[in-house]
Amino acid sequence: MKATEFDSKFDNGEDITDSLDLPQAKRPGYEQQQIDVDFPTWMVAALDQEAKRLGVTRQSIIKIWIADRLAKLARSSVD
Repeated sequence: MKATEFDSKFDNGEDITDSLDLPQAKRPGYEQQQIDVDFPTWMVAALDQEAKRLGVTRQSIIKIWIADRLAKLARSSVD
């Protein structure tokens, strides 16, 4: 399918999912990069306790909190 035909179908609200290779789809800027961070044991225990309370993993709670903080910083720099 040519790009113009694809664009036309999309613009007309037609289902284009059969034309996509969804397992290979990537969100630019959201690629994963592994880093190592050392935390004091009291902080790991507190993270684990909060993660358990919320029913998520330690890694998830760290990501959620850092993303929240970065979003707040981005909003405050716009003001």
